[in-house]
Amino acid sequence: MTPQTKARLIAAIALPLLALNVARAHAAPAPAAVAAAAEVRMDHISIVTMGKGSPVILIPGLSSPRTVWDGGAADLAKTHRVVLVQVNGFAGDDAGANLKPGVLDGIVTDLDAYIAKNKLSGAAVIGHSMGGLVGLMLAKAHPADIGKLMIVDSLPWFGMLFGPTATVAAVEPQAKAMRDQMAAKYGKPDPSGAQAIAAKLALKPTSQTQVATWAAKADIRVSAEAMYEDMTTDLRGDLKDIATPITLLYPSSAGLPAAMADPFYKSAYATAPHVTFQRVDDSAHFIMLDQPEVFAKAVAAFVG
Repeated sequence: MTPQTKARLIAAIALPLLALNVARAHAAPAPAAVAAAAEVRMDHISIVTMGKGSPVILIPGLSSPRTVWDGGAADLAKTHRVVLVQVNGFAGDDAGANLKPGVLDGIVTDLDAYIAKNKLSGAAVIGHSMGGLVGLMLAKAHPADIGKLMIVDSLPWFGMLFGPTATVAAVEPQAKAMRDQMAAKYGKPDPSGAQAIAAKLALKPTSQTQVATWAAKADIRVSAEAMYEDMTTDLRGDLKDIATPITLLYPSSAGLPAAMADPFYKSAYATAPHVTFQRVDDSAHFIMLDQPEVFAKAVAAFVG
């Protein structure tokens, strides 16, 4: 990879995801979108279910609420039991145990407990961004929980964007500094850059506004810790041992052309024994917002 290509990849993928939370601070809790009786609260996540049938578990990404899946969840629920996950502290709800380190491991533990209690082993799991990494972590730690995994624009290690020789030890100081800078902005709103950063995460103006709105409701302390853990969790060496079938959806656009996106994402998952790649053109990071029809078709094919 040439230095110019590496710089464009970081600009197209890494910088928007890292900077989004720096431009905002904690907002007042919003009214619950669903009745409390319909929500199961755990230490690190809350869960709402809809529909009946074979289970499909939907895990949103960094700072995103469960409503990120609203474009297709209702249709999916016509034939499946849809399990909508939300990380505590996102969407304006109480942060709970996520104000302490161990956010990602806590999410995995809660998911495994919920799957066991509700007899959902072998579920289809769809994870976006950080949710995709959580899906990989769940498949590694509890392979019986997941029958198949769809990852929407996520990597087995975020730090690989900094080059093939990058290591967790080398990236960790930067990740720690970013975490601390973000957390220090709690209670100090600075919304001026949120829309500009959201413009790099989604292509449609309406999608950008939605992303910025979601981000503003997330507890920046939780976002900071989750981002740090995402940046320092390296599953590249574990991919070869994850037998779960993986479908990877990844975007391409003018800012990240197919000639760059294809080799990058395919090399990232090259050691996974069972992976299918699907590029979604004219899309940024929030594929479900930029290309909802393409995304819905991909999900329908994935869940069967």
